Amino acid sequence: MHDTFLEYVLDDLHNKQLDMTQCTYVLPSKRSGTFLKKHISNRLKKSIFSPQVVSIQEFIGNLSDLNQTSNIDLLLLLFEVYKESQIDESDDFASFINWGQTLLQDFNEIDGYLIPAEDILNYLSAIKEINHWSASKEKTELVENYLQLWKNLQTIYHNFYDALLKQKRGYQGLIQREAVKAIQSGNHEETNTNPIIFVGFNALNAAESTIIQHYLEQGNTYIYWDIDSYFLNDPIHDAGLFVRDYQYNWPYYKHQHKIEPQHNFLEKKNITITGVPKSISQTKYVGQLLQTMGQNEEIDLTKTALVLADETLLNPMLNAVPKSISEVNITMGMPLNKTVLYSFFVNYLELHLNVSERGWFFKRVQEFISNPYTLALSSEDLGNFAQRMSKDIKEGNLLYINADVLSKYPKAKDLLSVIFPSGKISPMEWINNCLLLIKRLKTIYQDEKNALELEYLYRFYALFNQLGQYLSKVDFMGELKSIKNLFKQLANMETLDFIGQPLSGFQIMGMLESRNLDFETVIITSVNEGILPSGKSNNSFIPFDVKRDYGLPTYKEKDAIYVYHFYRLIQRAKNIYITYNTEPDVLEGGEKSRLITQLLTDENLRSNITHTIASPKISIESKPLIQIEKGYQFMEDLKAFAQKGFSPTSLTNYIRNPIDFYTRNILRINDLEEVEENIAANTFGTIIHDSLEQLYTPLINEALTEENLKSLKKQVAGVVQHHFEKNLSGVDVSKGKFLLVYNVIIKYLHNFLDDELKQLQRHQIKILSLEERYEEFITVPGVAFPIKLKGTLDRVDEFDGTTRIIDYKTGRVAPKNVKITDWEALITDYDKSKAFQLLCYAYLYSKKHGISDLQAGIISFKNLSQGLFPFSEDKNNLINADTLATFENYLYQLIGEICDAAVPLMEKID
Repeated sequence: MHDTFLEYVLDDLHNKQLDMTQCTYVLPSKRSGTFLKKHISNRLKKSIFSPQVVSIQEFIGNLSDLNQTSNIDLLLLLFEVYKESQIDESDDFASFINWGQTLLQDFNEIDGYLIPAEDILNYLSAIKEINHWSASKEKTELVENYLQLWKNLQTIYHNFYDALLKQKRGYQGLIQREAVKAIQSGNHEETNTNPIIFVGFNALNAAESTIIQHYLEQGNTYIYWDIDSYFLNDPIHDAGLFVRDYQYNWPYYKHQHKIEPQHNFLEKKNITITGVPKSISQTKYVGQLLQTMGQNEEIDLTKTALVLADETLLNPMLNAVPKSISEVNITMGMPLNKTVLYSFFVNYLELHLNVSERGWFFKRVQEFISNPYTLALSSEDLGNFAQRMSKDIKEGNLLYINADVLSKYPKAKDLLSVIFPSGKISPMEWINNCLLLIKRLKTIYQDEKNALELEYLYRFYALFNQLGQYLSKVDFMGELKSIKNLFKQLANMETLDFIGQPLSGFQIMGMLESRNLDFETVIITSVNEGILPSGKSNNSFIPFDVKRDYGLPTYKEKDAIYVYHFYRLIQRAKNIYITYNTEPDVLEGGEKSRLITQLLTDENLRSNITHTIASPKISIESKPLIQIEKGYQFMEDLKAFAQKGFSPTSLTNYIRNPIDFYTRNILRINDLEEVEENIAANTFGTIIHDSLEQLYTPLINEALTEENLKSLKKQVAGVVQHHFEKNLSGVDVSKGKFLLVYNVIIKYLHNFLDDELKQLQRHQIKILSLEERYEEFITVPGVAFPIKLKGTLDRVDEFDGTTRIIDYKTGRVAPKNVKITDWEALITDYDKSKAFQLLCYAYLYSKKHGISDLQAGIISFKNLSQGLFPFSEDKNNLINADTLATFENYLYQLIGEICDAAVPLMEKID
């Protein structure tokens, strides 16, 4: 029993009497090479030069004289080759980058698997020809263009291949294909006489397999597979899929050699599988687990690894690692597009992509100024421009931010000229502006000594410089939108690497970083279908059946790679903790992984496994209704409020829910103001009220006539426009949603005037007052302080000699809202709030004018055709002295309850 696979390899070399210091080691990754060197140095008595330890990529790279090139360089070159091909209508770079990446991956696979490119690309073209969606014999131009790309694929591939060879550059597959050519033609001079040791491979493509077999046949070469007999001898276990294949098909194994598997999987181990709801909870759970491990003497944290199957959990996981673990070593990159700084630059880019001649659209501005980095830039000495601008946008209802608005923040003038430059900007100017912003942020974070933020800034600084270099080389990126995809692509491929001591401390890593390494304790998170294994992600133009026929890997093989890594991780470990998300999520993978089910159904592991579901303790307590005692302060505030006056709305607030009355009317906590992109109901109402007031004011105390109403109709449009601008500054009525609303209001007012004209034919109407405020002090029995009742009456008129009080409503009104059969409901049921309001108005009016026989009603603009909805009590539409006396009793009762210190405010639930 060896502790680790790498130590087993060294022991075996020793048994074969090979000098381990004189071998060349080839491993899947550089990282495992670091560990191998550590094990070699542990065995040495004296200092030596390090033996050659290379990754398979470096090894193959040395066989050809080509250098591997970055993905973006390849994409730019591929785009140039594509532009020069025989395609009439070629895509611009912004569209190309969406599919160019996939094409590159396909070329890479075709080369890595040594497939004759002509065959497979012609085959693809033929398939597309048969499958295209146009049923007619004559192809449309669109279909022609679509098929042209497929017909030209072969030419594009060859021209791309040749262009790269000329520049002595290549992608991985191309370098591998050239390396195979070199060894097969015998061009490659072998200078190395040391034994070559291939260590710990699993899935090899055709090129790698050919090269390794070539060396095995030549002799003086050894290969070690990290495979357990448990998987190798099971004909259907995916973890052994590739190695079984080599065992049956490589001539090297058909002769005399045998694969020597390991026998560790069935050794005693503890496997704990835990389902945790949601991804973030898994990090919390792991945090607790590490806390307990830290206190456990038997667990050595330096031999512990936390493997994140879902690498986006790195940030929350770092926050969950307990403080007691002093050394944490992260050996995985964090993609730059998962950082908040990335969203800052994306918001900044969106801001410029959505600028129009009217200025910057407020939503994009709000997004940008609320980003943490903008807030960091918006300091005291710059007049806190971000916070102020946010407030000004809401208060001024600014839909667009333009130079006039920006001039209000003179302290931040320099910075704002970078954020909001005048005129359209080119991609290069955008990059330079980003570099200026980075410079500003750098100064801020240097003062704060914030190393992590400075690291982020440095990575983006490098990224923008890289972008700038690409732009200077190419001429097809004149538009800002074409840089958007390139920037996104770059941020996706570039990672923020954490520099740590890979050989010490507790390790956090991704699945692929764990190759060839063994740990005593392993924690694996997010073991869900769609994450581990990652399932059918089809990033390829080559259909499944074509891949299968040509021996290209399909998703089945890709799954098997992850299955192998998973089993290899737990093969030698003693303590294994596996967590998965119990809540299948559309975005975050599905149910628990088949790997877990496989472990749970394995007879041989039954005694070693525990499976539990961890969920936070949830107790559902019925929430007691809020009850607020009326203390001294409340009573003082209430007296002050009573002095200013109770309005019908404040009283109906109390009827709906006493707590509402407390928060809105006493504490005056109002809802946050938002910028109105769509007109709000209350603004709509205000515009109608104000327009009607302005139109009818000249006619007060006059009998209405047909002529004067007709002259009002002509003024409607101008009056409405005026009130629109007054209530919604910065809004353009000539187009968009506001034009529709504007027309609706005009229609409402025309309908209203037409209705009035119709009434005039049979009735006499005289306007007495408009929007008049009424205030009366009343003495409520049992209340020791004076109470003012106040209200604004929209319109009072005389209709055939009867005084009418009219309230305008823009919402829908039902007759039942203004009818009363049971007086008790008036002060207990919010449905009757409209009847309550009308009675308040009638009461105020009769107090002032001493008139008791009147009518009060509502005109609803939503159902104008139904005319006035009058208040009625038991089918009687007139309000007389009796009605008002009864109302007064109930009003006193309601106000008495509000002002009674002994009656607490009780919450009402609708």
